[in-house]
Amino acid sequence: MGTRVYVELWWQNEARANELMQQVMDEMERINQLMSPYKTRSELSAINRLASEQAVPVSAELFRLIQTSVRYSDVSDGAFDITFASLGSEYDYRNKIKPTESQRKKAAALINYRDMVLLPADNSVRFRKKGMRIDLGGIAKGYAVDNAIAILQAAGVESAIVTAGGDSRILGDHRGRPWLLGIHNPRGDGQVLKLPLEDVSISTSGDYERYFEADGVRYHHIIDPHKGASPSELMSASVLTDKSIDADALSTTLFVLGTDKALKLANSQPGVSAILIDRTGKVYYSSDLVDPAMQ
Repeated sequence: MGTRVYVELWWQNEARANELMQQVMDEMERINQLMSPYKTRSELSAINRLASEQAVPVSAELFRLIQTSVRYSDVSDGAFDITFASLGSEYDYRNKIKPTESQRKKAAALINYRDMVLLPADNSVRFRKKGMRIDLGGIAKGYAVDNAIAILQAAGVESAIVTAGGDSRILGDHRGRPWLLGIHNPRGDGQVLKLPLEDVSISTSGDYERYFEADGVRYHHIIDPHKGASPSELMSASVLTDKSIDADALSTTLFVLGTDKALKLANSQPGVSAILIDRTGKVYYSSDLVDPAMQ
């Protein structure tokens, strides 16, 4: 999935534990083959190739995930938008290549999830504009992590963690104690915070995952759909909630929104906690994480 996948679980039989971890890895690869924009035979690549010309039928699984992405687009007034790839695909972060200004403007004009037509009758997708692309990088890892945890739960595992990039979901506790997960320092080694966690998902989106700097500007993989550029108000946004798919989509959304709008959205969502780090290094918390006596 273009990122590191980590699994840790407790089971009384080592051979069975290894078998379950392999099942998790197999599920991650299955989703990668289905939803990667870099796999030419993936269903998502077929959408990007053909949907400007015709409706493209896809599996019910992929169609449902695209529908979920649209719900987050609606909730966030378009701050979360999988059609960001219309511009995002123009960047090569590894080789520090960015589009020209004219290319950027042309591609940015294609970003609008409302120009992606979903046809439930046959689970097909159509683009209204030629050159549009989608990328599920802001939600697919969370979906995959949830699927992996479901596999472990079905097998009877009660204590585990599955991580894919910045997305983790914790099952149970760490043999009687909380799991300790850290929020990384976006501009250095070590961690800003260590969180004791049980039965929760956490996702962090940041400007330090895939990026390059040119002429004093940091170009990173998160694109503000409205501005057609990398947001710079925050360095990272972390979300805690029950399911990893929700944490994944919301961490991207909050990062794009910036401090004030992000906190407003997080505080309006039941069961959602947020921790933001702005470009000065200041840490902000959603209202449920703040002691009223300290306000």
